[in-house]
Amino acid sequence: MTLHAKFKSSIAAAMMLATAGFGLATQAAKADAVDDITKAGAINVGIFSDFPPFSSASADMSIKGYDIDVAQAIADALKVKLNLVSVTGQNRIPYLTDKRVDILMSVGYSKEREQVIDFAAAYAPYYIAVIGPAALAVKGKEDLADKSIAVNRGTLEDTSLTQAAPASADIRRFDNYNSVIQAFISGQTQLMVVGNDVGAQVLAKQDALKPEQKFQLLTSPSHIGLNKNEDRLKKAVNDAVAKMLADGKLDESSKAWLKTPLNPDNLKD
Repeated sequence: MTLHAKFKSSIAAAMMLATAGFGLATQAAKADAVDDITKAGAINVGIFSDFPPFSSASADMSIKGYDIDVAQAIADALKVKLNLVSVTGQNRIPYLTDKRVDILMSVGYSKEREQVIDFAAAYAPYYIAVIGPAALAVKGKEDLADKSIAVNRGTLEDTSLTQAAPASADIRRFDNYNSVIQAFISGQTQLMVVGNDVGAQVLAKQDALKPEQKFQLLTSPSHIGLNKNEDRLKKAVNDAVAKMLADGKLDESSKAWLKTPLNPDNLKD
């Protein structure tokens, strides 16, 4: 073989290797979270392990709650095992971006977070509500006039109530939620203002008082967080939540864990 022919042969071989390498790189680039989840046979879901009624230990020490119902539905839709991973408010975003978890439950939307992660559609209602006994007529903020109301000092609940309440409202501020609840159920105050997570615990346990949600002061639904550019996973999550909404499963979970029927309007940002 002449030197020229050898040179042409070497160039051709190099091009073939380069083409093959590009093909492998393209295949790797196309691999995404759904492929990884399917290959592993499990989806890793970041949850707060002590966040009733969304997720907390049950009598048999397994984690149950509204979030777990939804996470299980997503795992079932992907036909994989559900693997729950306990996270904290401080580490959960790094857990997601480091791919220690595939998705995060109970993530509130914010523009700051959107710079780092993506959001699937809202799946869980989170709102601040005025709660009082069924016998007390309260339909709107004007009805808070001359009423005594317990609230956790310095919280978003406190801010929302202060902005909404008439000047004659008797706002009594406490240093923690247990004190707020105790003030309400003991009759120290006529009403209390809490998030629906705290409120659900009171609605479930105080049969004699017959407490109910009177009206909402602020709505900020929870989303499922995932890494950016994971379009297939985002669609799978959205489809699973949409199915639960359509077939009534999400409403069942709301009644079971939040002690109130699901209002689809509470899933709007």
